[in-house]
Amino acid sequence: MSFLRLLNVQGIAGIAASLALLALLLVQKIETRHWRKQSSQFEQLYRDGQTSFAQTVAGYRAAADAARAADRAAAQRVRADQAAISQRSQNALEARLADARARADRLRVETSGAAADPRRRGAAVVPGVPAAAGGPAQASGQDRLPARDALIATEQAIQLDELIRWVRNQSAVDPNAGPVR
Repeated sequence: MSFLRLLNVQGIAGIAASLALLALLLVQKIETRHWRKQSSQFEQLYRDGQTSFAQTVAGYRAAADAARAADRAAAQRVRADQAAISQRSQNALEARLADARARADRLRVETSGAAADPRRRGAAVVPGVPAAAGGPAQASGQDRLPARDALIATEQAIQLDELIRWVRNQSAVDPNAGPVR
C-alpha cells in the first residue's frame, strides 16, 4: 500500500522526471562516446598531417641540398674545363709563337746569307728580267714589311687567332650540362 500512495500525481511526475533524466543521461553518455571517438580520429588526422608536413619539409630540404651540391659540382667542372681550355690555348699560343719566331730567324739567316752570296743555294746566275714599259723597276721584296715588323704582325695575328679560339672554346662550355662520362 505504501507504493500506491506514491503513485499520486506528484509521485508519477517524480518517476517521469527521473526516467527523463535517466534517458538524458544515457543520451549524454552515447554522445560523449561518439565525440571521444571523433576526437581521436581528428587527433590521428592532425598527427598524420604534421608527419606529412615534416616529411615534405625534409624532402624539400634534401632536394635543395642536392641541388646546391650539384651546382657546386657543376661550377667545379666548369672551372676545370675552362682552366684546361686556357692551358691548351696558352700552350698552343706559345708553340705557334715559337714556330713563327724560329721561321723568322731561319728566314733572316737565309736572306742575310743569300744577300752575301747569291750562289749559296746553288742557283745559277740569271740575268734580270727587263722592267715593264711605263713603270719603275722594283727590287724583289720591296713591297714587304721589314722583318721585325713582319714578325710583330705575325705574332699579333697568332695572338688574335688563339684568342678567338679561346673565346669560342670557353663559350662552348655548358654550365648546365651534366658531367661528361
